[in-house]
Amino acid sequence: MTTAADWERRYQEAGAEYLFGTTPNQYLASKKAGFHAGQRAICLADGEGRNSVWLAGLGLRVTAVEASATARKKAVQLAASRQLDVDFYQHDMLDDAWPPTALQGCHDWVVAIFMQFARPAQRDKQFADMMRLCRPGGRLLLLGYTPAQLALGTGGPSEIDQLYTLDLLRAAFAGCQIEELLEFQAELQEGLRHQGRSALIGMIARLPD
Repeated sequence: MTTAADWERRYQEAGAEYLFGTTPNQYLASKKAGFHAGQRAICLADGEGRNSVWLAGLGLRVTAVEASATARKKAVQLAASRQLDVDFYQHDMLDDAWPPTALQGCHDWVVAIFMQFARPAQRDKQFADMMRLCRPGGRLLLLGYTPAQLALGTGGPSEIDQLYTLDLLRAAFAGCQIEELLEFQAELQEGLRHQGRSALIGMIARLPD
């Protein structure tokens, strides 16, 4: 399992470079029409801020959560460079104390892009926490890698039990209305870490009112 300390080291080793670039993930960006100014969003495992800052640029009120102090510092710099406001939290989301009560049940969008380096039991907590963070009628947006990614080797976990399948996500979010759930392949050009053909799975799910 990749730990918070491992990610801190990776972000430090990147130096001034942004490990995953400064532009939003393309799956997230493809859903632009669904985001509206004034909505409240939270970005989980947000890294150096590329996705949270992009959402803030659309006029959303955005909170971002990341365990790495180095990544958070670069995210703050990215937001400042674009004169945008994001509430950045440094917190390990696998901690029992996460999520704080103040953040629960109040987000129109809960966004998790490549939040995938966790064992199945920890992943169950991650998914349950996504639903806790969302308001009734709000939406979850999730993107990850499928087992087919192991043969491509262009990023993501190296262990199959950390990868997502259609059946896994259907079961995990059975209490939600699944508005989109699809496997697809795409060419990623995201900084130093995500380069090349990638096997992906994307989901948008709506919490019951």
